[in-house]
Amino acid sequence: MEFFDVIRKRYSHKAAFDPTSRPTDEELRHIVEAGMAAPSAMNLQSPEFVIITEAGLLQQIGEITDSAVLRSAPAMIAVLGNPEAAEAFYREDYAAATENILLAATALGYSVGWLDGIFRDAAVREPVSALLNIPQDRLLCVVIPVGKPGEEGARRAKKPFEERASWNGYAVRRPS
Repeated sequence: MEFFDVIRKRYSHKAAFDPTSRPTDEELRHIVEAGMAAPSAMNLQSPEFVIITEAGLLQQIGEITDSAVLRSAPAMIAVLGNPEAAEAFYREDYAAATENILLAATALGYSVGWLDGIFRDAAVREPVSALLNIPQDRLLCVVIPVGKPGEEGARRAKKPFEERASWNGYAVRRPS
């Protein structure tokens, strides 16, 4: 798939997945390697990743989070931040890595989502972190479900270019 087509095709899948559509281990490795190739502040390469394919773990994460999309995901990728190593930049690092993962999975024909809000709640983050044996000095930041849609998810419209971009100064329109 052509690069700009991948960007246009990517969306945050929020509906059920086809449980039989699990990516292969090789595909998941390629997807995570794309995350590892993301830019990183001071080249600290602080984001770390947990690839989750075991049915029991997937089910438990779905139950803990009470997320319909995670309950049906045939695979997940947890993105971890390291606030101690990357200091103020771990958020930017894991965000860049996450976007690369989303694009790589889309390029391979999978639907993905970016779930971070539920993991800001310690009552959700801590049991999932314990389940995945994540060390105390790492922070579970994002979980990305990966699979083929079992049902089509809603795609939200993007605002037009003219509402979000300008030339050579804020709100300056380029002459036609």
